Amino acid sequence: MLRAIILLRILTGSLLFWLAGTTCVWAQDSTRTATPATSTTAAVDTTPKQLPIDSLITPYGLMLADSAERVRDSVRYTRLKQRMSKGKLTRELYNILFRDVYNSRPSGEVNQIEVNPYKTYEGRVIGTIFIKRLGVFGASVYDTTRNSANWVEKFANKLHINTRESVIRRSYLQFQEGDQINPTVLRDNERLLRNVGLFLDVRILVVPRPNSRQFVDVYVITQDVWSLLPDGGFSGFNNFQFGLDQRNFRGMGHQLFNRISYNATLPGQKTEYQGRYLIPYIGKTFLTGQADLVLLRDLKYLSAKIFRPFLNPDTKWAGQLELGRYWTNNRVTDRRDSILSFPLNYYYSDIWIGRSFPSPFRVKNPDDRARIVVAGRLTAYDYTKRPEVTADSNQLYQNRRTTIFSLGYSQRRYVRDVLIYGFGRTEDVPYGSLMSFVGGFEEAELGLRNYFGISFSRGQYIHKIGYVYGLLNTGSYFRKGRREQSVVNMETNYFSPLHRVKWGQMRHFVNTHVTVGADRFNNESINLNNNNIFGAGGEGLFGTKRLIVDYENLLFSRVNIAGFRVAFLTFANMGLVSYPERSLLAGPLYQGYGIGFRLRNENLTFNSFQIRFTYYPNLPNNAAALRYAFEAVPVLRLRDFDINSPQVSTFQ
Repeated sequence: MLRAIILLRILTGSLLFWLAGTTCVWAQDSTRTATPATSTTAAVDTTPKQLPIDSLITPYGLMLADSAERVRDSVRYTRLKQRMSKGKLTRELYNILFRDVYNSRPSGEVNQIEVNPYKTYEGRVIGTIFIKRLGVFGASVYDTTRNSANWVEKFANKLHINTRESVIRRSYLQFQEGDQINPTVLRDNERLLRNVGLFLDVRILVVPRPNSRQFVDVYVITQDVWSLLPDGGFSGFNNFQFGLDQRNFRGMGHQLFNRISYNATLPGQKTEYQGRYLIPYIGKTFLTGQADLVLLRDLKYLSAKIFRPFLNPDTKWAGQLELGRYWTNNRVTDRRDSILSFPLNYYYSDIWIGRSFPSPFRVKNPDDRARIVVAGRLTAYDYTKRPEVTADSNQLYQNRRTTIFSLGYSQRRYVRDVLIYGFGRTEDVPYGSLMSFVGGFEEAELGLRNYFGISFSRGQYIHKIGYVYGLLNTGSYFRKGRREQSVVNMETNYFSPLHRVKWGQMRHFVNTHVTVGADRFNNESINLNNNNIFGAGGEGLFGTKRLIVDYENLLFSRVNIAGFRVAFLTFANMGLVSYPERSLLAGPLYQGYGIGFRLRNENLTFNSFQIRFTYYPNLPNNAAALRYAFEAVPVLRLRDFDINSPQVSTFQ
């Protein structure tokens, strides 16, 4: 069923690209000069023939062509296209496999932190704000002169309703006409627009008005992602599902998701339903509302929440209110690796509020925008159905109220880069540090207990080495001087600079995760098979201590199959897990080695897909050593350094 679902998603996306001629057309003259892609200025002239090729902006339209950074690939692909165009079969093969330019903007920000390009215009007055909305296919925010090359892309652009200009102005812009240029606000706003999930990419340009030293105009260029995605699978009339995921309902930015499944081969409930409606950034409040209804066999819930995160370092207020009703068939694993199942019904409520203040401490670089954040949170679990709770068993299912407060220090900025977790879209890499202290108390059936935790993280680019991130957090409850549910989490993430190779561009990724739990409740454990890295045969790897090391080499190739860009990967996974009575290092080192490839179309909203072939030399339970997997891969994002709701250190 899962493979059928994934295949249907790929075929749905591919249908928009499969017909021959997906090649985009644009100027390929390698002798022209152009401004680098990070420039935000453009010349204004009344004589078009005298304008530089990389920038043309007039009151009646806007065109951009940052072709200098693409010229090398343009020449290479032009020659290849000329050779393959001699025969009909090779010409069609070229149209299916390649576009003239793979998004190969150099990641120059890796070598040095970029200067805010809006500082040149600081203090000048915004005259007019122009919104330029590009079609999903064809042009890009770095080359708006490109056009859709065939009727399929043109037809798809007509089917898609772009995010409404009024919605962009009302809900997504943090500046307005008449404001003075604040370089920080513009940079934050550009990043915010890229992260809302509606746009493939966004660019904000500041253009000086001719003969004026006071006024400038601002051009906001957006390119939507394809938002309407059918979903489903069919294994027969007694086992099928279908759904519809609309990420930008009628161009209003609303998200509507519905899925219905039917399976007559299983006992009990035959039909399942999942639904969600989300309204992001209501008006100028930047509040987001969300409602969920889920009716699965082992999980049913109804929840609603409204929330506002710290969108950028200068956001003063953030918070959330969530209410939910849950009915679950809960499964836990004991120390004999036996799976226990029992019903669990409860009400859940969560409310928190936070306030951010400029840091009183002097920082080395003012661009880090250090902040002090204080926040408070109240959560409650009220069970209506559960197993018997005693001092020695099922302590997790107590009726309880948890009140916690946090005091944090954060400094962060963002660096633009490409080809990290995305396949060519602009990615904003957090750069900074975070420290927070959490304290509070829990009122539960088994008595009152206190909580204290601390967290520290830092991430930065190191010249010619790459990006390094580290996290350490620890926390514990205390009852009458004794520790309960203590945990220590350590994490490191690394990715190398982007290397140009013959077949594309390459990065190396190394991630480590260490979790150590102590004084946990009797039915608490963690699974080594985090994110399914050891496949279906790794479900029996439980304990209270865990170490995972992942290595991945990712080659972003220039191959393009029906609009889906292809990346080739090689990887190695290693892990250790044990219970308290045995040393973590004494256990067997579970391993997995493999190769595969990953496909993604950044113009579509659904996840990447990958096919992996993996060799597991020593999985337990006589699990097969050699396996393949065809699976969806969620788009990952780097950990940020923002402080939101006070958190209890997780054990999972």
